[in-house]
Amino acid sequence: MNPADAMQAIPAPDMTLLGLFLQAHFVVKVVMVGLLGASVWCWSIIVDKTLLFRRTKAEMDAFEEAFWSGRSLEELYRSFNDRPAVGQGALFVAAMREWKRSFEGSGRQIQSLSQRIDKVLDVTIQREVERLESRLLFLASIGSAGPYIGLFGTVWGIMTAFTSIAASKNTSLAVVAPGIAEALFATAIGLFAAIPAVLAYNKLQATVSKQQSRLEGFADEFSAILSRQIDERLSLVA
Repeated sequence: MNPADAMQAIPAPDMTLLGLFLQAHFVVKVVMVGLLGASVWCWSIIVDKTLLFRRTKAEMDAFEEAFWSGRSLEELYRSFNDRPAVGQGALFVAAMREWKRSFEGSGRQIQSLSQRIDKVLDVTIQREVERLESRLLFLASIGSAGPYIGLFGTVWGIMTAFTSIAASKNTSLAVVAPGIAEALFATAIGLFAAIPAVLAYNKLQATVSKQQSRLEGFADEFSAILSRQIDERLSLVA
């Protein structure tokens, strides 16, 4: 049989994406499926966090408008204490609870009330930031490790392809190309998972930083307001 007849005897490989996946080695398939699953999970986090940040921003804007509208602190506390509060609302409710416990207890413990309120505000800010940052670490992990996982699948696939070439003793492009394409497909999936994860992580983390700055700014302003009221009460007691 001449080389031309041998080339015609080789069946045409399926070079579609599905065909490359089905023809890949088992290890490469595991890598591909894992990366695709990670990509789906990343997109679910991205969508969920985007919606969460929009809701949080809207609630923070609404609270700031109500807080600076001139309503009394007691009225605001009654309004926000009966419903779950986020953002500045959570800081306000936590600080007011500490305030009311200090004045409504058996003894009026207001000597160190300002320090206790500052601690309550710090803890609440930390909890709010943790709530906003939850699951963002997964995006960072996929963004950094995804290409290397895909590269592992590529290296394994190339090793398998060269092993098959050596066994068949045929180095024609029709024999070499499918195995190399299957291997490179794993790297492509790794990049497909990693690039959106990195971009989304940077954007979402920047949004968290902005909202954290707003929380810290409100905490400083509200702490100053309560500190003035504490000084006024202490002066009346003295």
